[in-house]
Amino acid sequence: MNALEKKFAALAADAAPGQEVRQDLSGVQAEMMGGLLSGTPVDFSHGDVDAHPPTPGSAEVWQNGFKAGGQQAYTEYRGAKEIREKVALRLTNFTGREVNAKSELIITPGTQGALFLALGSCVTSGTKVAVLEPDYFANRKLVVFFGGEVVPVALKFSGQGDENGPNLAQLEAAFQSGTEVLVFSTPNNPTGVVYSAADIAEIARLSSEYGVTVIVDQLYSRLLYSNETYTHLRSDPSAPKNLITIMGPSKTESLSGFRLGVAFGTASLIERMERLQAIVSLRAAGYNQAALETWFNEPEGWMDTRIAAHQAIRDDLVDLFRGAKIEVTVPQAGSYVFPKLPPLSVSSEEFVKLLRIQAAVTVTPGSEFAPGTGDSIRLNFSQDHEAAVAATKRIIQMIERYKA
Repeated sequence: MNALEKKFAALAADAAPGQEVRQDLSGVQAEMMGGLLSGTPVDFSHGDVDAHPPTPGSAEVWQNGFKAGGQQAYTEYRGAKEIREKVALRLTNFTGREVNAKSELIITPGTQGALFLALGSCVTSGTKVAVLEPDYFANRKLVVFFGGEVVPVALKFSGQGDENGPNLAQLEAAFQSGTEVLVFSTPNNPTGVVYSAADIAEIARLSSEYGVTVIVDQLYSRLLYSNETYTHLRSDPSAPKNLITIMGPSKTESLSGFRLGVAFGTASLIERMERLQAIVSLRAAGYNQAALETWFNEPEGWMDTRIAAHQAIRDDLVDLFRGAKIEVTVPQAGSYVFPKLPPLSVSSEEFVKLLRIQAAVTVTPGSEFAPGTGDSIRLNFSQDHEAAVAATKRIIQMIERYKA
């Protein structure tokens, strides 16, 4: 395998969310035990925007963008000036630190696009990048793609509340060894862990002391449960000089079909990201940018209702797993639950495929998020409540069926 083949092999997406339909399931049929379980098919690899519709008015503002024609279709590469100004003001209020719409913010094709551009702006051949484990599946893949070296840092997620968080001793050791970049998500994907104020303060101090560039994914920072509090790294007095924050309306607000994200922070990095975007996609889809008019501008009470609905689903799924003696952490935020499978008579990869065949349930294997979490599965519980509960019961039946 030559260098180019290795580079793209690291981007393998067969088990990534949304790609399951491309898998060959014939190889696991010989492992099947028992018959099919009846029930409505549920795809836990992504949220159900039919069960949780996009923010009110999003279709109308998109149509307004369409009617605007070329003016909206061909924005500057970092996004329409008028939209950036509104978004920057809302993000200033949300994070507690001013965002300059002209120099510190870029609209991207989804938060996935923002992550690609952000890492592309600061990772090159040989760059050491601290990556939390487990964390979003694309982090490690992109570091390798850009020629960087992954420096793993453990994330504790099996405790309660502030007991969880990054191993800060490992993080400082990584910085001392020459690590130049840190990338992480909070709330964490896939576990739902929210970094404590103390952890954020220490990350700020360490990254500033060692001159580390930080990329923080805050995609789920609006979907907080049970009076959880959230600390924005960029608002810390010791925040690093080079810092990019990534957010977007794709998940909590169900605008994933619009492929919209934003990145904001250090102006020089935003400039690099725009130059990279110029050769990747030119801009986020012009008409779609208009949908950001609804972001942080939802009807009164809408967000509270959405959070309550997701918390109710979360609670029922956690109760089901724990009732079956399956280890699972209560997510503090976001729409993911990350149960740990007991020893099975088949591999976890085979079990995930058997779930699709026999139970009509799609989940994402834990191996996508860290080498050491292959015995877990991730469920996006932003689903129809009843369907999610029924599907979880089928998962538990399958676990019992295939226990070692």
